[in-house]
Amino acid sequence: MTNPKAGVCDIKEEYIIQKQDKVDKTHTNDGISKRKLSENDETEAKRSRHDENGDPSNDKSKVKRRGQNKARPKTFQNDKQNKPCPSIINVTSIDDIEPCKFTNCKYIHNPVQYLSSKQQDISDTCHLFNLRGRCPRGITCRFGAGHITKDGLNIVDEIKFSTWKEDTKNTLQPSLQISLQKRKYNFSLAEKLVKTLDSRNKPDKKDIETDTAKLQTENENIIHKSGAIIDDDLIKLLPRERKIIDWKNKLYLSPLTTVGNLPFRRICKQYGADVTCGEMALCESLLKGLKQEWALVKRHESENLFGAQICGNNAYGIAKVAQILQENTDLDFIDLNLGCPIDLIYKKGGGSGMMHRMPALEASVRSASKLLNIPFTIKMRTGIYQDKKIAHNIIPKVVDWGASLITLHGRSREARYTKLADWEYIETCAKIATPCPVFGNGDILSYEDYINRREIAPTIQGVMIGRGALIKPWIFTEIKEQKLWDISSNERFDIIKKFTNFGLEHWGSDTQGVENTRRFLLEWLSFLYRYIPVGLLERPPQKINERPPMYFGRNDLETLMASGNCADWIKISEMLLGPVPNGFQFLPKHKANSYQ
Repeated sequence: MTNPKAGVCDIKEEYIIQKQDKVDKTHTNDGISKRKLSENDETEAKRSRHDENGDPSNDKSKVKRRGQNKARPKTFQNDKQNKPCPSIINVTSIDDIEPCKFTNCKYIHNPVQYLSSKQQDISDTCHLFNLRGRCPRGITCRFGAGHITKDGLNIVDEIKFSTWKEDTKNTLQPSLQISLQKRKYNFSLAEKLVKTLDSRNKPDKKDIETDTAKLQTENENIIHKSGAIIDDDLIKLLPRERKIIDWKNKLYLSPLTTVGNLPFRRICKQYGADVTCGEMALCESLLKGLKQEWALVKRHESENLFGAQICGNNAYGIAKVAQILQENTDLDFIDLNLGCPIDLIYKKGGGSGMMHRMPALEASVRSASKLLNIPFTIKMRTGIYQDKKIAHNIIPKVVDWGASLITLHGRSREARYTKLADWEYIETCAKIATPCPVFGNGDILSYEDYINRREIAPTIQGVMIGRGALIKPWIFTEIKEQKLWDISSNERFDIIKKFTNFGLEHWGSDTQGVENTRRFLLEWLSFLYRYIPVGLLERPPQKINERPPMYFGRNDLETLMASGNCADWIKISEMLLGPVPNGFQFLPKHKANSYQ
């Protein structure tokens, strides 16, 4: 079967849903006659509509929808009237019940009363209780029938609870949050370092050497105020003793906004990802101590090589965040985002906007790389405009300034995802950067794609995979085992089930946690449905820029998973997380226009 249209994937003919011919119904004396419409007929019909309106621009079918995700509705609004008071949520015995400390508290204080008004449980088996021996959501758990008594007490399995250990690191501590909110955190080290290294201040060379030596002495004298004193407290690591990471031939999961959350990264780790990175966190929000931003640097114990990606528009913010993350989190590297194409970030000079602001970029990279004893890495695009690639001019400079690794996405900001990544240009940049390692990123969806890109760019140390992992997270397994995996629909559903369990662990098993898990699952399903089963392809493997025609799967579940209809994604979520609440709405955040 020949490919009928560019950009459309070849699928075996027996699986394709044939489109019904459009017919023109004409009323005659004998009744209604039907005639098949040709392309010329449809063109004429459009012209006649334009003539009737008098102006072609009035044709609504021609108007491109823009900004459709700017006013996305919230998927779920929590009902505050029937919420229990925190004082009764996680009580294990009647003696533990304490009176509420707030005189004007409007929440429910009687456990039995709350249980009588509580929504019906989704299931009587709680994943968190089975895993940890105690469900932290207590009586609010939507799977709580197995661990909640009729009196509203939370049952505890003492054996499991005593052996379970916290598996998530980098949680924002209340004391740190308060010091950030009150602006009492000591950033003098970062501030002095930026002031010294910022070329715009134009200090003398002797002053730079003196100030740098002074800062190193101050850094050596910093001893942590809490916990056991270790060698690193007494003998500060010199720059040449900075932690070294072997990047060679690693498979790097791209830091993906919204969809690259901790539960998704756990899935990718299980299928062979070597390096993981948190979602892009804004320096400004981290310095304000915002919980939702600090959640982006959380790390699961399975992520053995993990970094945080930060995005800022000035050296002071970037250096301060580098300092605070080093002093309060467990990270293997910190990555600076120079590729974010979003207008909100770009217009403020962050993300890809930093590629045109060399003095600010120099001060940022020099300061952060000197301050950190872990690698400071850079992720960038080829440039701002498609016909003006500038990465090859910037890369040698950031290497001199102290970057330990550069990841190059082979597209410009202007191109977004409408063009294929330029791997020949990635190879050119990798040669320029030597001996600094470079990773290539763009358009890898199969082992064949991986081999092809490594042949085009043999100088790169490894590859970063983003959309390919969202569409098929088992791509890491395919690359390592050098095969094309015709994964079954049941196996794919098991992956989704794992994600929901990981989501309940991360966001909680109460109503709010369930709906958060559902929301991020639906965001992921907006990519997952693009996968075309290998057994259906006329000529495998699938290419990332090809979309399928409408098709049937080999069973009902596979057909459901192939649907691009939001309502079908919601059906899949309801199979695991119960019915959606009243008034539920969902509009996917990510719509790659190269696929539409």
